[in-house]
Amino acid sequence: MKLGKNRAFWAGLLLIPLSIALYLMLTDSYSVPEHLQGSAADPATFLSPEEVRQGSLYNDLRNGLFLLSFPWEWAIYLLLLGSRSVQRLSEMWLVNRRFYVFRFVGYVWLIHTASYLLYLPIRLISYRLSKHYGISVQPAADWLRDQAISYSLDFVLLAAVSAVVFAFMRKNARNWWFKVWLLSIPFTLFMMIIQPVVIDPLYDEFTRLSDPVLEEKILSLAEQSGISTDRVYEVKVSDKTNAMNAYVNGLGTSLRIVLWDTTLQRLTEEQILLIMAHEIGHYVMHHLEWSAVGAIASLFILLWAGSILLRLALAKWGERWQLKSAADLRALPLLLLIVSVLSFASLPFSNAVSRQAERAADRYALAMIPDGEAGVRLYQDMAKASLREWHPPLLIRLLGSTHPSYRERILYHYEHLQSNAAGQEP
Repeated sequence: MKLGKNRAFWAGLLLIPLSIALYLMLTDSYSVPEHLQGSAADPATFLSPEEVRQGSLYNDLRNGLFLLSFPWEWAIYLLLLGSRSVQRLSEMWLVNRRFYVFRFVGYVWLIHTASYLLYLPIRLISYRLSKHYGISVQPAADWLRDQAISYSLDFVLLAAVSAVVFAFMRKNARNWWFKVWLLSIPFTLFMMIIQPVVIDPLYDEFTRLSDPVLEEKILSLAEQSGISTDRVYEVKVSDKTNAMNAYVNGLGTSLRIVLWDTTLQRLTEEQILLIMAHEIGHYVMHHLEWSAVGAIASLFILLWAGSILLRLALAKWGERWQLKSAADLRALPLLLLIVSVLSFASLPFSNAVSRQAERAADRYALAMIPDGEAGVRLYQDMAKASLREWHPPLLIRLLGSTHPSYRERILYHYEHLQSNAAGQEP
């Protein structure tokens, strides 16, 4: 009976990629409504037919991989939970309480390494796909270096968080999640502060903006909006990607305004200033602070719901997985599975909030620099450089789109341009 159920479960998982393929076949991210055809919001006006074909194929493959990555990750954790070999190895490793700290770290390393290696095919395919379509130009050795950094940072974070969670579970089996949440508040703020000054430089080289005239104009924009900063940072990514980007991150004294060097190389000064006005808009409207509040609130819900799901899962399958309680360290894969599932379930909401913030920053930028033509050309050029889809299918927008689509953003600037041409208020 158990064998039959297992076969049915894994057969169900195999149906997922087929369903994804069918969904993507029935959607077209480059389709344009009839009333927009021939306008600036029509990709046919600035992309060649070959670029549209390449972009459509690239995004179908990328979206398929994205949708597949979630059940792939869940299957990894279920495999680690249900594998007899892993169960026996875990029991042998943890049965002796001597040198507990060493055994704890070793077990977390085992689960982290197994999970990382089993998920590596998704990362590798994503890298090769991006490289094949000319988005990534990063050499394999450099990519592996970044992977090694991520692997190490994730392990340190997982070990630290696991130590706190299991310590609270052993002391208070029912309300452990609330104490973990309280401790997560200063930790979340700390991570946001150190991200731009400690973590980001591990991956890329940051220098002062190489164009002092442009830097002065950006700092002038920042000053107009009440931002106190004395420099703009340039990050070298041209040896990794052909895509373009800019951002602000950090809190308080760690605030950084950052431009990718690819953005500096490929966009006009007007377009760059419009991007900077957008990023300044995030700062002025306190989106960074609100993102911290949102992260803390989301953690509260995730930990609360996760504690309930953990109890239910242990009551139903704990014996099968040989887990005596939530405080059993061998429940780590189950915790990771629950966190992954709840994070997935929260994506439609968090992405909708993010898209709303991006629209607000777009409005701020256009009010600060009312150049609709520069905005139209900006997003056309960015779409062309990244091959990102014109208007993603609904499922991708819900689960993967943190920004409005290029069609939406170009249409917004195009309508502003048309209103000005007609002598009307936008």
